[in-house]
Amino acid sequence: MPLHLLWRLLRLPSPWPKWFLGSMGRIIGARRRVIGTPLKRDVVFLANHLSWMDIPILAGANGSAFVAKAEVRGLPVVGWLCTLNRTIFVRREDRLGIAGQINQLREALAETWAITIFPEGTTGDGAELLPFKAALLAVLDPPPPGVLVQPVRVDYGAATRELAWVGDEPGQDHARRVMRRPGHFTATLHFCDPFDPRDFPGRKAVAAEARARIAAAGGDPPPTPV
Repeated sequence: MPLHLLWRLLRLPSPWPKWFLGSMGRIIGARRRVIGTPLKRDVVFLANHLSWMDIPILAGANGSAFVAKAEVRGLPVVGWLCTLNRTIFVRREDRLGIAGQINQLREALAETWAITIFPEGTTGDGAELLPFKAALLAVLDPPPPGVLVQPVRVDYGAATRELAWVGDEPGQDHARRVMRRPGHFTATLHFCDPFDPRDFPGRKAVAAEARARIAAAGGDPPPTPV
């Protein structure tokens, strides 16, 4: 914390949240495997979503800020670490608040942050991609100058069904279950080739292209157009 605060005081990009979150990923048993090269700035990562664990595992690889559901903020330790990484917590059911959330994202991109959004809007079981919701992708309609989109496939391999956070399981119960799990698991992050959102006019077209690339990265059949 003192080192992180010193970096922030000097208005320097702090490397410590990335290190903290990456360490948290290892503590929960993740051994990260990266395919492809994540961009460092002026990028919106669009990733499938399996669990709150996606945040520390991805942050250890790309150092991005995140858009995460508000429940994550209440998780012990993880919620606090996410605030260090400038996570933007949203309630997707709060339709009246979407405009304010979009403004937060635009301000973040204006500061050349890298941002990760989970456009499924919730966590899935990993068996198939859920439909991508385009509401928060309004930040890319029209796209800020110079910003690219990089899709990311998150995969926990054979442990996916065991570790995915689905159904009505409370976040703290899931966190305790993960922490008690013996051994480790491989978390594969497949960073697909980035694309220019200007080539896919409209947020729904951007969402569809990202979803298709994530599906292809996992060897899935082409997703049904939504």
